[in-house]
Amino acid sequence: MLTSEITPSLRPEIALSWRRCEMSGLGPAAPDLRIEPDEVDPRSRLVAAAQPVLEHLAEQLGDADYCVILADRESRLVDVPIGARTLRGRLEALGVVTGGVFMEETTGTNSIATVYELRHGLAVHGEEHYLEPFKRFSCYGHPIRHPATRRLEGVLDITCLAENDSPLLGPFLARAASDIEERLLLSARRAQQHMLAAFQAAAAGRTRPVLVLSEGVVLANPAAAELLDPIDHLRLRELAADLGRQHRSEERGIELSSGRHLHVRLQAITSTDGTLFEFTDPGQALPVLVSRPQAPASTSVYIGGEPGTGRTTTARSLAGETAIPGDASTARTPAGTGIATFDASEAAVLGEAAWLADLERSTGLLLVEDAHVLPDACAVRLRRLIERAGRRIVLTGAPFAELAGSAAALAAECASRVELAALRDRTGELPGLVRAMLDDLGVGDQVRFTPAALAALAAHPWPGNLRELRTVLRAVVAHRSAGDVTPRDLPESYQVSPRLRRMTPLERAEHDAIAAALREHDGNKLRTAQQLGISRTTLYNRMRALKITVSNS
Repeated sequence: MLTSEITPSLRPEIALSWRRCEMSGLGPAAPDLRIEPDEVDPRSRLVAAAQPVLEHLAEQLGDADYCVILADRESRLVDVPIGARTLRGRLEALGVVTGGVFMEETTGTNSIATVYELRHGLAVHGEEHYLEPFKRFSCYGHPIRHPATRRLEGVLDITCLAENDSPLLGPFLARAASDIEERLLLSARRAQQHMLAAFQAAAAGRTRPVLVLSEGVVLANPAAAELLDPIDHLRLRELAADLGRQHRSEERGIELSSGRHLHVRLQAITSTDGTLFEFTDPGQALPVLVSRPQAPASTSVYIGGEPGTGRTTTARSLAGETAIPGDASTARTPAGTGIATFDASEAAVLGEAAWLADLERSTGLLLVEDAHVLPDACAVRLRRLIERAGRRIVLTGAPFAELAGSAAALAAECASRVELAALRDRTGELPGLVRAMLDDLGVGDQVRFTPAALAALAAHPWPGNLRELRTVLRAVVAHRSAGDVTPRDLPESYQVSPRLRRMTPLERAEHDAIAAALREHDGNKLRTAQQLGISRTTLYNRMRALKITVSNS
């Protein structure tokens, strides 16, 4: 039965929330709650700003039958309710505990989950709750936004028994949320003062490049402003994230998007989320963070990788040719280059005998594309040709680990192998790749990708690798031939937020399978879980872990 048939009197925003709950597959009997206490950060900026406000609310409420609840930007409860003990006990029985994740698909319509969804204040009265156990309560929720960035930092809620509902609870809660926001702003200003002091101390009297980066702050002296392109910021932010998880300071070697190699000293700035970067010319060689594979000049070489990873480009570099990264059009054989190019897939079209005859009549460097699809007879003949030596032979094909049978034997016969990483495993190289492709497209001096746009690209799985990236850049420059490229300038399916961590191949496969099932079922999580053969709880847990939402699936 449809929501509109059973709840004709619901307010429109409540009715829409019920429909979202139904579409997610949640039944009205009980919550399907996730509890993640280990994910709660008791030292977060939100908790530090909210603590005095919550203590003051506890004093004001006394023994009254009200409870106040704080959730973070992931709609996860970061503090147990404050207020009447008996009411707290009832709420805890329903999962209102530290680490409980309140989303509409797991806890239905309420003033935490629905406020998180709508991003504005909302009251949910008694029977308006989607879940039956929650109908005995009324609650008011209000978003907490950072005054400077306007980003959602959390949700503040006050809950009572339905018979104790009062229209004054809304303004009461809104004032408390405003107090927390004001304290967040004061905290941000203190952090900015710490970052400014650290920047000034590092830059004073020195000409070397100095930079400070944080979530909302960029400080650079003239040398750093001249040295760094905005696309370098993405790589620096990745280094800062790694620094936060491991050490408070370290030195690294880095290659900038301009191709220049420098040393950089990273220093976490105390009491802030900022990082100080100090750049110097290297006095000695340090490991460079970004490197490109080099093809060895051997008699026979197997170049393996996924389609679009630059197999043809690498192969043709052996003959001293250059090619645009990811451009399949360079796979043709120009006259007079000394390269004889053969496509293994044509063996089935031309016939094995004719294909082999043409191959053995060829001279110069022999390039066989997609050698992993050769018929067995052709693979055996080509192996014999490699065994004779005396001629340079280059094969391209699937990653070596994926080869089997005659294809694996053929690749093993080659004296050298080059494995090309997939683009999703080379996101640190994205700034340089984007710059090179923009130069090849003739707009390198006119178009710049912002760090946010590069981060969106880095979040994409890139099944088409470099070829796909070039197609995306062509689409972008078709309507943005000058100025900064932001995520909104990217094709719609690429306008995603950066993932907080890189995925393993297994996680990527899992992500793609879940996303495809969600698209197939128009976001219905119950049918998605049934198709995948998992419970809804498992589906929600994996969607959260893999950063999958219905909007980006």
